Amino acid sequence: MSFNPAHDTPEVMRLYGQGLEPKAPDWRFLTAASPVALRPLLAAYDQSISIDYDAQGRPLGTFSHLLRVYLIDPNKRVRNVYSVSFLHPDLLAADIPEQGFTSNELATAVGIEGRTVRRNAPTILNSAYLTRLFHDGREYSLEQQIRGLLLARNEMANPAVGTVVRKLEEVPDYHGPFAAAFGGRGPSLETVGQALASYQRTLVSGDSPFDRWSYGGDGTALGEAAQRGFRLFTGKAGCAACHTIGPVYALFTDNTLHNTGIGYGESIAGEPPSRKVTVAPGLVVDVSTAVIDAVSEQASDDLGLYEVTQDPDDRWTYRTPTLRNVALTAPYMHNGSLPTLDAVVAFYDAGGVPNEVLDPLVCPLGLSTAERTDLVAFLRSLTGANIDLLIADAFAAPIGDSGESGQRGPSTR
Repeated sequence: MSFNPAHDTPEVMRLYGQGLEPKAPDWRFLTAASPVALRPLLAAYDQSISIDYDAQGRPLGTFSHLLRVYLIDPNKRVRNVYSVSFLHPDLLAADIPEQGFTSNELATAVGIEGRTVRRNAPTILNSAYLTRLFHDGREYSLEQQIRGLLLARNEMANPAVGTVVRKLEEVPDYHGPFAAAFGGRGPSLETVGQALASYQRTLVSGDSPFDRWSYGGDGTALGEAAQRGFRLFTGKAGCAACHTIGPVYALFTDNTLHNTGIGYGESIAGEPPSRKVTVAPGLVVDVSTAVIDAVSEQASDDLGLYEVTQDPDDRWTYRTPTLRNVALTAPYMHNGSLPTLDAVVAFYDAGGVPNEVLDPLVCPLGLSTAERTDLVAFLRSLTGANIDLLIADAFAAPIGDSGESGQRGPSTR
């Protein structure tokens, strides 16, 4: 929507939209009837603009503003806020439960207004069983995890805890159903953390083909290729040393941290001469890396657990992720640098990236092409049978609905 109704008439906006077809299907380019009619829309979306003036104080007919893109659900509630860099339907749909409760389109996460987050967004499926959280393992409970995210400038960018609480206090639901759920206590950092953790603990996905075969005694649940992959996983490939499998259950994580060399490799790798950049809906061009670096924030090295402990032995060390539902949660590794399961298996088969603090469990495996294929088949067998139910439950309650009408599905049983 244009901020300049006097210049960007409906005809001008129509012509602008035409210029992007057919690359931008179903996009509508609009303007308000007048600046007065536009004003309540700007206020509702916290969008500020100011008129530009020349040296003599005369209006130039242009505006200073910060453009935002809002993802709005069918109930007209704001779902997410992006910068204009994400004016593409594939990217705007990236935060949906169908993608394993993570984001498949982006190697690293995107915060408020499109701000860069340097690490990949891990799935929250089965996060109830994790004893170390974040890729660097710096947090230990789901209740506490949210605190850093609320204040991080590149994620939610709230200036202070009090600001968060005040915003929530202005939402009616937090004085009714929310307060009732917490014995009359309204929103606070403690109750918000408890509420989010309680929801995350409902996202438990098991009963995979592997579970039915290994623990349920169903010899037909797992195909032959996946069975061969299981033997590799627990034998020659050594995957189970970190992605543990027990006699009565399997978390597929040892809940600790390891250096596989991927962080080290990223820190010493040179940058490509150019990168692909989306400049308009559906339009991608190659831009010189030098040009991008001149106008962007310099990415900092990611040293993993070392940033928490300051122990040199912890450099490039990251948490072992669960492999349950791993077929749904690409891309992989803490930086999202490996796009497919085949690429992950190839990385470990090569022995990771050698460095002075490489975990001794990581070494060349000598797998054949057929063995790599079987290992991937096994990883694909770890998808839970209730994924569709969890997805349906996530969409059952409209955004912000904390009342009885939103209590459906397994998350409330």
